[in-house]
Amino acid sequence: MLMGSFEEDYLKIPAEIIRLTIKTNQKCFVTRLHGQEALSNHFILVSNIEAKDGGAEIIHGNGKVVRARLSDAAHFYKRDQGDLPDLDTLEASAAKFGLDLSKPLDQRMAKLDHLNVTFHAKLGSQGERVTRIRALAAKLAEVTGADPILVDRAAVLAKADLRTEAVGEFPELQGIMGRKYAGLQGEDAAVATAIEDHYKPQGPSDRVPTDKVAATVALADKLDTLVGFWAIDEKPTGSKDPYALRRAALGVIRIILENNVRLRLLSVASDRDLLSFFHDRLKVYLKDAGRRHDIVDAVLSEDADDLLTIVRRTEALSAFIGTEDGKNLLAGTKRATQLLAAEEKKGTKAAERIDLSLLKLPAETALHQAIVNASQSAAQAVAREDFAAAMEALSRLRGPVDAFFTDVLVNDENPDIRANRLALLAAIRSATGTVADFSKIAG
Repeated sequence: MLMGSFEEDYLKIPAEIIRLTIKTNQKCFVTRLHGQEALSNHFILVSNIEAKDGGAEIIHGNGKVVRARLSDAAHFYKRDQGDLPDLDTLEASAAKFGLDLSKPLDQRMAKLDHLNVTFHAKLGSQGERVTRIRALAAKLAEVTGADPILVDRAAVLAKADLRTEAVGEFPELQGIMGRKYAGLQGEDAAVATAIEDHYKPQGPSDRVPTDKVAATVALADKLDTLVGFWAIDEKPTGSKDPYALRRAALGVIRIILENNVRLRLLSVASDRDLLSFFHDRLKVYLKDAGRRHDIVDAVLSEDADDLLTIVRRTEALSAFIGTEDGKNLLAGTKRATQLLAAEEKKGTKAAERIDLSLLKLPAETALHQAIVNASQSAAQAVAREDFAAAMEALSRLRGPVDAFFTDVLVNDENPDIRANRLALLAAIRSATGTVADFSKIAG
C-alpha cells in the first residue's frame, strides 16, 4: 500500500469530482484530513508488485495520471462557470423557460432545449420533458405546500447540468453538479437542494428528499416518467425493467409516505393500470416493512389512490386483528360472509332491508342495534381519518355477533325471517367493510 499526492490547488474542485477521478478512473482511494470531512491532497494506492525503490516510481506514475485527470476536471469545472459562446441563439429557449442568460446554469438549460436533446423517441426532447415536469410540479406544490416560485425555478433548472462539461465527463454527478453550480450563481438554497435531490431516492437504501421543494420536484420527475412510459406502453415485464419504472414507483411511494403527503394519485396519473402498478409496488414496500400481505389486500380497494390513507388503515387493522376482539370479530364476520355465500349459491336471497318487526329474538335485536351504532361511529371515524377509533367502534360488534351465532338459527323455516336474518349477516359484512374487506384476511 502506497501513498501519492497532488497539488493542494486541486482541492478547490468539488470533492465529488476528485473522488470520482481518483476512485473510478485511477482505482485509488481518497483520504480526508484528520477528524474532518474535507478531502486531503493525498491518495492511497495498492500495488501487487514489490518495488525495489520502495514504490517511488509507482507513486510517481500514478500521481502523474491523477494530476492530469484533475487538471482536466478543473478545466471542465471552470468552463461550466463561464458563458457559452452562442448566447444569441438561445434567446427563444430562455424566453420559453424564463431563464436569465447572464447566469451559467440558465445558459446550459437554454442550450439543452435549443439542441432539442432527445429524452425518448416517443416522449420528446429533454426540453419538452422539463415543460411537463414544470407543469406537474406546479400542481403538486398545492398538495405539498411547497413555495410555488421556488418549485418552478427548481423544475426549470433540474436538468440544466446535463449540458455541463463536468457531467458530460462524469455522468454520475448529474444533480450534484447542478446543485453546486446553482449555489455559485446565487440560487435559493431550496432550489439548489432540489436540483440534486429530485433524482432521489434511487434505491431502497437511498435517502428520500425531505425539503418540500425537493420532494415536489422529485415527485413530478418520477410521475412524469411513469405516466409517459405507460402512455407509450413501455411497461416492465417480468424481470425486464429497462427504464427503472419499478424504482421510480417505489420512489414516489417513499416520498409520499415519509413526507406525509396527501396525494390522490388518480388526480395526476389517471391510468387505472398504472394505479394497479403502484398497488403492487406498495405491497412490496409494506411487506418489506413487516406488514401482512392479506391485511394490505383487505384494505386495498381497486380505486384506492391515497397511499397515506392506505398505510394508516393497514396499521390500524394490523393492530386491531392482533387483539382478542379483533380475532373474534374476524371469525364472526367470516362466518357471516360464508353463510351468505352458501345461501346465495342455493338461490336464497337476503332481504333488501332489515324489517324490525321480524326480529323475534333478543340477540337479533341487540345485533341490529349494535350494527347501526358501530356503522355510524366507524363511518364518522373514517371520515376524520381516525382509523384506530373506527376499529374500536367495530370491536363493539364482537359480543353481539357471538351472541347471534349462539342464540339464533339463521335458516329459519319462515322464509321471510330467514331472509331478514341473512340481511343482518349482510349488515355485519357491510359494517366491517367500512374499513376493510375482512374476507381477505387469513385466520
